[in-house]
Amino acid sequence: MKVPLLDLKLQYLSHKKELDEALIRVAESQYFILGKEVEKLETSLKEYLGCKYAIGVSSGTDALLLALMALNIQPGDEVIVPTFSFFATAGVVSRLNAVPVFADIDPVTFNLDPNDIEKLITPKTKAIIPVHLYGQSAAMDEIMAIAKKHQLKVVEDGAQAIGVQYKNGKKVGTIGDIGCYSFFPSKNLGCFGDGGLVVTDDDELGEMLKIMRVHGGKPKYYHKVIGGNFRIDEIQAAVLNVKFPFLDAWSEKRRENAKLYTKFFIDAGLAEEEGKLIFDEKNKVLLPKAVYKNPNVKNYHIYNQYIIRVEKRDELRKYLGEKEIGTEIYYPVPFHRQECFANLNCNDADFPVSNKAASDTIALPIFPELTEAQLKFVVDSIAEFLKS
Repeated sequence: MKVPLLDLKLQYLSHKKELDEALIRVAESQYFILGKEVEKLETSLKEYLGCKYAIGVSSGTDALLLALMALNIQPGDEVIVPTFSFFATAGVVSRLNAVPVFADIDPVTFNLDPNDIEKLITPKTKAIIPVHLYGQSAAMDEIMAIAKKHQLKVVEDGAQAIGVQYKNGKKVGTIGDIGCYSFFPSKNLGCFGDGGLVVTDDDELGEMLKIMRVHGGKPKYYHKVIGGNFRIDEIQAAVLNVKFPFLDAWSEKRRENAKLYTKFFIDAGLAEEEGKLIFDEKNKVLLPKAVYKNPNVKNYHIYNQYIIRVEKRDELRKYLGEKEIGTEIYYPVPFHRQECFANLNCNDADFPVSNKAASDTIALPIFPELTEAQLKFVVDSIAEFLKS
């Protein structure tokens, strides 16, 4: 049985008529930049996220870059980021000639560990970028308290977490000063290429983000600040406008798939409850754990990725590949081990949790269109490997 890590064709075929019509509508209009589709998308997402400003941009990476530019992050400024994340989280800091300062992660959520932040703060520290990795919120209460104490800005990297609600019911991305999202095709809400979003409740920042999205010009051709070409285009917005009404249903289906995984792993004797197993027990797996459970809030984890931890991870991945089961490693090399950051002279021993995660985590297929039989086949295959 073939089980791909992701099959976007299934989603496309489910909404082919509406998506094709949206693409043709934009083509016939010949209006491609910041038109009605972008306006509709921004309005819908502003209402959905519960924020004052929602500004469509060219990618999740550009959302982060634009956020730091709007906050006037300067060369030499320090920005604290988790060392375990997609490269853009740290890369955008270096692109501004600022300094990414790496922190370790929480072993359960894989998100920035608040206990590791305060000791990293110096007079040069200007901001913190918590990442809501894999579709679950970082510990925002603690992070915001630290930021307030030291007068630091907070840019939330919600690239994998649109629609996630924190324990207080507030959607992630709207808790800090600026929130950033990605519409990369593999995300829960993905377009047909690159796209992103920045959000804020601050009037001054909202205006600055809108101006800097179009090269810093207001009015056109008059520039008081330097921005960039950070605009989302009409085609991507049109695609997202078709998909957006299904976002919560798709995320709910991912949660249902995660529950099935838990059941199948327990039935196979490979796990106990989510996140409860002592990880060094032989021939077991550690399942992801939804931490911020609130009975009044549905969206506490959207499983953009479903990550398990297992010994002999690389051997397992090879075995699953031979059985045509798709997997991925997010992320094999933490930032502090990346060659491009060697000049920062990080001490590898300062990041034990991230180093461990880089060696034993593996992503399993979780997308909404998977069948129960496919999910069981994945677990049965893992059981075969671990018990052999």
